[in-house]
Amino acid sequence: MKLVLMGTNAFVVPVFDNLAHQHDIIAVFTRAPKPAGRKQVLTKSPVHIWAESCGLPIYTSIKDFDKINSEIDHIVVISYGVILRENVLNAAPCINIHPSDLPKYRGPSPIRTAIYNGDKKSAVCLMKMNNDMDAGDIILRQEFNIGENDTNEIIESRVSEIATDILNEYLQNPSAHIATPQIGTPTYTKKFTGTDEIIDWSRGADAIHNQIRALGAGRTKINGIDVKILETKIENGELKIVKIQPSGKKTMDWKSFVNGLRGAEIKFGE
Repeated sequence: MKLVLMGTNAFVVPVFDNLAHQHDIIAVFTRAPKPAGRKQVLTKSPVHIWAESCGLPIYTSIKDFDKINSEIDHIVVISYGVILRENVLNAAPCINIHPSDLPKYRGPSPIRTAIYNGDKKSAVCLMKMNNDMDAGDIILRQEFNIGENDTNEIIESRVSEIATDILNEYLQNPSAHIATPQIGTPTYTKKFTGTDEIIDWSRGADAIHNQIRALGAGRTKINGIDVKILETKIENGELKIVKIQPSGKKTMDWKSFVNGLRGAEIKFGE
């Protein structure tokens, strides 16, 4: 089958790699390189780097879609982050992997939002794309569990495996699968920013734990020191810090940080 792939993030790469071993990849569309890190080095997306390693045609602007001359059987979209116009949607069947139990958590951050909210379950949906954001009919759906210590990285890996399975199932015989409309009231996610990492210590232990495992870090002051809390766990209803990174220093375990305070009373948020 002749496919066009559209995606950006790292968890998409194993899915696309599996498809590339079974199908003819006509082109790969991904986001343009962006400045990253303290030195703002122009950095290619994980999908861009993967496509280059495979020698596949790469486009970093959706405006170049009409340059494709080959016949296309399907367009597969996962975590691309670009709105598709009629010229793309009408070129071939467009299918999208969305990692939430649609219509719940439409938008840019379904995995992080599920973890942040403390959800115990979610789903991966394969849907037909239309003009509205994440509103297409559902072709296949598979639930998965979210453990109390699962991070965004862990869930992305789980989603990648499920996405590979259901895409393979669908593409083996697309006509065998009937798409059905989404049922229920949609909810929407936002794009998280650095501000969302700031810890409000008046929130409960579970809420702070969920915040840190969803976003990868929680920012606060401890005894006047700016720190990032990188890993926590819940023990007997209490929040326990596992890994922490003081400003300008390397990551360390909580015990090492406390030892550096030389017996001072620990004050959170101060």
